[in-house]
Amino acid sequence: MHVNAKKVGTVGAVVLGGWHVLWSLLILLGWAQPLIDFSMWAHMAHFAVVVGPFDAGAAATVIIIATLVGYCVGYIIAEVWNRVHAR
Repeated sequence: MHVNAKKVGTVGAVVLGGWHVLWSLLILLGWAQPLIDFSMWAHMAHFAVVVGPFDAGAAATVIIIATLVGYCVGYIIAEVWNRVHAR
């Protein structure tokens, strides 16, 4: 089965970029630290993770980089898939 590498790249970009948009929103709303605290408790992990204050520049940077990485990884995976499953 042939897959469209550009479409798979776009899916990767949306998933990875979207995840970082969501994380940035959680930080902006002040909900990230309670989520981290709950996750550490639920996993019975005992090390401190402190979420810093929201920084729009840092948020934009991580969202853009994550989106680009998501696209590239998705594109590469699709190309590898197509070559492995060539007719």
